[in-house]
Amino acid sequence: MPAVLVATGWLLLAPGCSRKESAPAKVDDSTSAAAQESVASAAADFPARLPHVGGPAGYVGSKTCRSCHEDQFETWHRSYHRTMTQIAATDTIQAEFHNVTLTNEGVRFMLSRTNNEFWVRMERMASATQGDALNEPAPSPLPSPPLRAGERVSAGRERGRFKGSQREVLLRENLSPQGGERAGRGAGEERFMVREQDPKEEPAPQEPPLTPSLSPSEGERVAEGRVRGRFMVPMNAQERKQDTQEALDVRVGLVTGSHHMQVFWVPGDAGNMQIGFPFTWLIPEKRWVPRNSTFVRPPDVAHRSEVWNVICSRCHATGVEPRVDSDARTMDTRVGELGIACEACHGPGQRHVEARQAAERAQAPSPEAQTLRREIVHPKKIDPKRASQICGFCHSMKWWDRSEDWRERGFSYRPGDDLEATTPIIRPSRVREVPGLADYLDRNPDLLRDFFWSDGMVRVSGRDYNGLLESPCYQGGKFSCLSCHSLHESDPESQLARNRTGNEACTQCHERFREETPLTAHTRHQAGSSGSLCYDCHMPHTTYGVLKAIRSHQVSSPRVVDELATGRPNACNLCHLDKPLAWAANQLGRWYGHSIPDLSEGQTAVADAVRLALAGDAGQRVLVAWHLSWEPALQASGRSWVPPVLAQLLDDPYAAVRCVAERSLKRIAPGLVTSDYDYTVAPDSRPPVQTLVSERWNKEMTAARDHSLPADTLVRVNDTAVMQDGFQRLVRLRDQKPVRLRE
Repeated sequence: MPAVLVATGWLLLAPGCSRKESAPAKVDDSTSAAAQESVASAAADFPARLPHVGGPAGYVGSKTCRSCHEDQFETWHRSYHRTMTQIAATDTIQAEFHNVTLTNEGVRFMLSRTNNEFWVRMERMASATQGDALNEPAPSPLPSPPLRAGERVSAGRERGRFKGSQREVLLRENLSPQGGERAGRGAGEERFMVREQDPKEEPAPQEPPLTPSLSPSEGERVAEGRVRGRFMVPMNAQERKQDTQEALDVRVGLVTGSHHMQVFWVPGDAGNMQIGFPFTWLIPEKRWVPRNSTFVRPPDVAHRSEVWNVICSRCHATGVEPRVDSDARTMDTRVGELGIACEACHGPGQRHVEARQAAERAQAPSPEAQTLRREIVHPKKIDPKRASQICGFCHSMKWWDRSEDWRERGFSYRPGDDLEATTPIIRPSRVREVPGLADYLDRNPDLLRDFFWSDGMVRVSGRDYNGLLESPCYQGGKFSCLSCHSLHESDPESQLARNRTGNEACTQCHERFREETPLTAHTRHQAGSSGSLCYDCHMPHTTYGVLKAIRSHQVSSPRVVDELATGRPNACNLCHLDKPLAWAANQLGRWYGHSIPDLSEGQTAVADAVRLALAGDAGQRVLVAWHLSWEPALQASGRSWVPPVLAQLLDDPYAAVRCVAERSLKRIAPGLVTSDYDYTVAPDSRPPVQTLVSERWNKEMTAARDHSLPADTLVRVNDTAVMQDGFQRLVRLRDQKPVRLRE
């Protein structure tokens, strides 16, 4: 599949622009013939380019489980765990592939569907020189720093260059704003390139023996996932034609996700390697967007390649063996099953099945339940700590020793084992307890900040087990993930067990709060209100992921001093959006005896949600943008004053903040958002929209004669100049430090 070799490079050059074109440019006859040949070749090779389902040893697959466990199979089948990764097909893809054209500077992606097959045709004009390809201006809306051919950024990067007859075909690497190497390079800040190989090239230096587990969803390249150091190497990259248009067709192999968004994967040139397509389908909006625009990242950070086999597979498939062959520079990945299936939680089922089959062959009575359970893991019937570790295998930030040999054989952990024995959880307060971890973090000081608040509370989605470990409830010994969650007896949306959707989860232990009188005496809110829901105060939405706020899974109590120390918004002000931080401090002091800290004028006179939305860092802004349409908060704070604040965030420099703000504004006042607004377009590439939205809001408010707005929000009717002046004073105080949240 020579065409796929070049495709790899094109994909990596495409941070993405979701603009659509009506008709693609014409391709010359020779290229068309080659493209047709590549289509036929790709179709024939398609099964071999996918992860092989059926291994490793001991896994039998969910269909085998179904023969005896029909009910459990059905409840699992409707869960989002099942659809974590699927083969691309009509019943798995929600995205639009009919005559869709997505463009990036110099690259056109034309999507199409033929029966049950989904295809991407990629076209790039080859008349540009190699130097132009490397130096072309970064495309709007998410620019990245240019990389000059041969430029030496740091000594460590010189190893990634090539000499003599080697030729850079297509390349894009992500640089820091300072033009140097990002602090986290050893943790995955690596480039991915398509190039010719010099037969005399020396092997890349060995990587550190220990590496952290980073983002399964974002797919950062990490040390344990590399093939021969820095890059995959095609053996037959072809010379470009001049003044012709290159075109090739690749068939989409895998799709990840079915709930919030869908990510797509196409074959690479290393066995059955699957490479991330640089556009994502947002399910609520039913639209394509650049992949980079779905993450909280500094605007000048470009999207890098994602490789499913060595990153996403860890938590989006069951029984994974990446089977990376460093010498042959290829992959032969196999999985027990795509998605999170029965054996991800219950362990390999072969011995369990064989015990029953042996009895059937001998025409003996069915084995006793106790016998069968010895051959399979039932999370509800084992030690709560081990049960939670089953979830923690995916839902945590882990660390492992290179002796795990992950990239060849996969992880040795199986449900019921001690997770800490092979992949200890990274806990900021205990990094010195894990050999090698402290030294690694000293070399990569930004790493913890990308995952945790400064006090060690996890702040990104998919790491809920990290929060659980730090919770006093869990440390008591009986509490586990299953105290609240159930895969088989729940709504797939939250997977809260049917009898755990309210305070019942907490009153299992805190029995006195089952009664209304002690409950309201404790919460100081009416029974049945959101203020008397344990989750809202003790598990507020201070975790971020998949373009929304998510409940923290570290059970804690709201304290203003914690917000001052960490920047993490407190639960009181996330509900009472119209109140200043000083108000929360006074209430907590009066009710619970908290000391009242010294606060600034802004923290005393401006609603905390407005202050954080306009003056906070990107992580704070995106959380507040979500809360500004959270119904319990709107019931407590009112909603008429909210649109002008959200309008400011429509012009935020971070794409993810703009997306969440647009969603919130459309929920509460859909008529205010202009039809041509596109959050993926950076504000420096278009006129600002905040003034227009505020003017529309002012007209509606004037017509409704609703002028009763909370003073501390700075929002004013018929006095937009004063309102904008107050907003801009906060914006000038904005925390501009780069924020990157690695989901």
